[in-house]
Amino acid sequence: MNTHHAGPQQGEHDASAAAPSTVGVHRPAPDAKTIRKAVAASAIGNATEWFDYGVYAVSITYITHNFFPGQAGTLLALSTFAFSFLIRPLGGMFWGPLGDRFGRKRVLALTIILMAGATCCIGLLPTVSAIGLAAPVLLILLRAIQGFSTGGEYGGAATFMAEYAPDHKRGFFGSFLEFGTLAGFALGSLVVLLGETFVGSQGMNDWGWRVPFLLAVPLGVVGLYLRTRLAETPVFEELEAAGKAEKSATMGLRDLVIKYWPSMLTLAGLVIALNVVDYTLLTYMPTYLEGVAGLPNQTVLTIMFVAQFVMMLVIPFAGALSDRVGRKPMWYASLIGLFVMAVPMFMLMAHGFWLALLAFAVLGLLFIPQLATISATFPAMFPTQVRYAGFAITYNVATSLFGGTAPLYNQAGIDAFHNDLFPAFTMMGACIVGLVAVRFMRETVGASLRGTELPEAKPRAAAGNSRRVLSRNS
Repeated sequence: MNTHHAGPQQGEHDASAAAPSTVGVHRPAPDAKTIRKAVAASAIGNATEWFDYGVYAVSITYITHNFFPGQAGTLLALSTFAFSFLIRPLGGMFWGPLGDRFGRKRVLALTIILMAGATCCIGLLPTVSAIGLAAPVLLILLRAIQGFSTGGEYGGAATFMAEYAPDHKRGFFGSFLEFGTLAGFALGSLVVLLGETFVGSQGMNDWGWRVPFLLAVPLGVVGLYLRTRLAETPVFEELEAAGKAEKSATMGLRDLVIKYWPSMLTLAGLVIALNVVDYTLLTYMPTYLEGVAGLPNQTVLTIMFVAQFVMMLVIPFAGALSDRVGRKPMWYASLIGLFVMAVPMFMLMAHGFWLALLAFAVLGLLFIPQLATISATFPAMFPTQVRYAGFAITYNVATSLFGGTAPLYNQAGIDAFHNDLFPAFTMMGACIVGLVAVRFMRETVGASLRGTELPEAKPRAAAGNSRRVLSRNS
């Protein structure tokens, strides 16, 4: 097998002729109860991470008031949000190789502690009125810690989930990682909405904004407990038993890029498409709906919560569908749909609650086929011994440049060009990049993640023929 090539023809060969080499004696497959625990541990940890980010996104008004007062306050608050993403590649470069050497579980325990601790500290910060310039400086420092921990959290959680999931149900089980993402965002919106309802805007500005950040502590404790109760993934245990985990730690960034640049380049294109849409919809949208569309804050929070909750309900079904039809068709449908509908839906958003909710829901549901298949698709683009590092580094570099900065450059684009549809155009551009990347993406349905070579997918056509033969014989 050629491990250097990432073209679509790789998955077209017969699986029996191109099966990946094993790295040791196969561990027995985990039972259903263990898989459910692994899914819960990954999803709740991811929910904690994105609750932290989601709370910041829907609290921009309060953050601006307390840390960046003045005419450019919103842009400064969004810049602070973007800054944490610039730190993420450093986290990926630090945590990724550690995860490939010492295991996914240990690193994920450390990242969730850092994330929850930094978020809690944001809720305890003095404001600019109390300590002056030191307040925003401390906020930026804590956002940097969040970014550094997230650089290892997401790639590790997706890898952990993918390596525990059965090959034929990886799309379904993997979708629960993003179920956790949406749950974190939805919970953040709900908590802030409840605060607005019960203590009012003035109370939230004065002290209520702190409460959602402090809730990161109990969420982090639950996620940490679940993760430390699990064994390491069977796939990593095989690598470790073969003595190749130690060897993978000696591979530097240069060697990783030289050997796996096709996979890294393809993944970067997919991540650009995914995260420009993701951060435009899930983090910038509260600012857009309130500042550009002119909707009241409580209305915006209601739209965010309802739409994110609906997306949560749909995402497992999309993951299960990808196990049947493949990841590539799901991505093509999502990218083409978003490209066509971005401008019309953004045009609807300025026309009141119901049309804004409809527009957000349409874009969110079109985005689901991408979001649901991340854990099934991205980790499978790298072999076991470099999976954590290859995924974490590539994902975080692309996200830091194009994803987490989306709220900032969308707002800056609207201000510079006086065009409220600017975010729609950035989404369309990202979809074009994604369509090119999908062309070179390897289909991963049915592929085993065991082995030190890139896994091959099982041809669905052959599998379908086998089912039809069995059906006729029966």
